[in-house]
Amino acid sequence: MMYWIKTPWVIKKIFSFFVWDIPTNEKIIYLTFDDGPHETATPFILDELKKYNAKGTFFCLGKNVLEYPKIFQRIIDEEHEVGNHTYHHLNGWETKNEKYFNDIKLASSIIQSNLFRPPYGKLTRSQWLIVNRQYTIIMWDVLSGDFDTKLSAEKCLQNVLHNTKPGSVVVFHDSSKAWERMNYVLPKVLEFFNAKGYQFHTIKKAKVKTPARV
Repeated sequence: MMYWIKTPWVIKKIFSFFVWDIPTNEKIIYLTFDDGPHETATPFILDELKKYNAKGTFFCLGKNVLEYPKIFQRIIDEEHEVGNHTYHHLNGWETKNEKYFNDIKLASSIIQSNLFRPPYGKLTRSQWLIVNRQYTIIMWDVLSGDFDTKLSAEKCLQNVLHNTKPGSVVVFHDSSKAWERMNYVLPKVLEFFNAKGYQFHTIKKAKVKTPARV
């Protein structure tokens, strides 16, 4: 499994039509959570965020919203942000456009948001040209790696602590696969950066400027 923990600046420059981070001189971090809601992981995340008056952005799967509507509503009630992550967690590189767009549309019927994160970060150019007309596409600056079963929880923690800076968009996952690592890492990340005077905001609060549309 090949991926970057810290997204290289050259990738951000080449694909500048995506949002990778949110430049700021303030001590603000944007924690994001993909693939939920999840019956165990999402309530845990919400409880941990509450301890620090922290807010996060949850990129939800439509099918999971339908399975756990009360947890999804709790995300909203506690003033976190939600985004569209497709209905079935489709890989854009392996999915025909019509099927991909229909899946996003299906998710949008239950996830009211103009934010979109493609599963695996994979979109073809033709898919981006269409999706970009309706959504602000949010990628990331730092991957915790919590989805990687080959990594230790401590390694995931160090991934975040060593690479996060003001304005970073950091990715965790509220999923069964990531649970063993995420539940160790997130509390320590919140404690570490809170002690350094950081705040944790939603993407929406950042008032992200949408990259130029084509």
